[in-house]
Amino acid sequence: MPDMADPVLPTTARVLLARAARAQRDGRAPSLVAGIVRNGVLAWSAARGEVPEPHTDVQYRLGSISKTVTAVVVLRLRDEGRLGLDDPLELHLPGTPFGDRTIGQLLSHLAGASAESPGGWWERTPGGSLEELGLGQDDVVLGAARRFHYSNLGFGLLGELVARARGTSWDDAVAAEVLRPLGMTRTSPRPVAAAAAGQAVHPWADVVLPEPEHHAGVMAAAGQLWATLADLGRFAAFLLGDTGGVLDPGTLEEMTEPAAVDSSATGWSAYGLGLQVVRLDGRTYVGHGGSMPGFLAGVFVDREEGTGAVSLANSTAGVDPVVFGLLADLRAHEPRIVEPWAPSPSPVPLDRLGVWFWGPSPYVLRAVGGGRLHLGPLPGRNGRASRFEPRDDGTWVGRDGYFAGETLRIAEDHLNLDTFIFTRRPYDPAAPVPGGVHERGWTGR
Repeated sequence: MPDMADPVLPTTARVLLARAARAQRDGRAPSLVAGIVRNGVLAWSAARGEVPEPHTDVQYRLGSISKTVTAVVVLRLRDEGRLGLDDPLELHLPGTPFGDRTIGQLLSHLAGASAESPGGWWERTPGGSLEELGLGQDDVVLGAARRFHYSNLGFGLLGELVARARGTSWDDAVAAEVLRPLGMTRTSPRPVAAAAAGQAVHPWADVVLPEPEHHAGVMAAAGQLWATLADLGRFAAFLLGDTGGVLDPGTLEEMTEPAAVDSSATGWSAYGLGLQVVRLDGRTYVGHGGSMPGFLAGVFVDREEGTGAVSLANSTAGVDPVVFGLLADLRAHEPRIVEPWAPSPSPVPLDRLGVWFWGPSPYVLRAVGGGRLHLGPLPGRNGRASRFEPRDDGTWVGRDGYFAGETLRIAEDHLNLDTFIFTRRPYDPAAPVPGGVHERGWTGR
């Protein structure tokens, strides 16, 4: 990963360096390293502050990025048929007060679990076993699937599920199934030199205080891992689709789908299956941020652009989330050159494409390449939109937007989409319009 096979232009590198330098100075981080990933490798990286060289091989604590690694192993278990996302936790991890909550809800922070584990502040005190936590009903703070509620405890439970399903520790499971296959050889649950020392920076003076470091026990799955910039860049490449056989590409795509949010809105932040999903300035980013006492981290990718950004700092608070700015700078100065358009066959007869009407509202059904269809309002109009993929039985299934998971049936004179009938003319009396069409028809009074 340190091999910059596709480096950025010198002018772009200066812009990126200026942003990283300002983030380190203004955030008063003892040290900060940052990088850009493109075409599967680090295209640019830099270090500010006291960082030994090579700066791409210095470990920092990842914090909650560990949750995404945990989620990958859980989804591997799902893909193997060992569990289902709708399975209640009790089926795989009996004896907790969250037995009726599903694995999918835990992955998406929709299980209503307490944000933190009971007892001492787990991020600053050594951890023990699940039994030592002594979980009770007080740790269930919300009903299932009521609302998003970020929960470190929920991922501690998922880490224990992984350990029991694999018959080993969480540490060994993620190393064997994610880290080593991806070549992340400098990622570990405890620091291995060279590693940055966690620091807290005084709010009113330029002095620092060392932060403690320990193993969090059962809570490790929520924030234990340490990694270098090079390894975090490899993980960014994984999120961009270079899965290295660790996860099916379709499963990775599933992880990026936001839960409990309207993803058609112009700006929002949501959570998928172990991944944060952020809509910012017209772009959708997936990845995860991380914080632990003494450390801040971030890895986010723009899957449409094919780029990612990573950053690591050894400060408890105050450092700007530089990754989004780095991606915006790269896009502004070196925009991706898209593949040329080329003709491709339509997956349906051409006379099925074009304008259809849902009641009086015009929509357009068009082929969009890759054997897919898109149904949405005319340009400039508001309305529901989705892409559809073919099924073997001749129907189509929605893959995103309002009609995700719904079935589209295409007839010669109408479209049937989850009981909505689209016709060639507004309320065409010759088509099976629900409720019929008034015999008077369209009139001027």
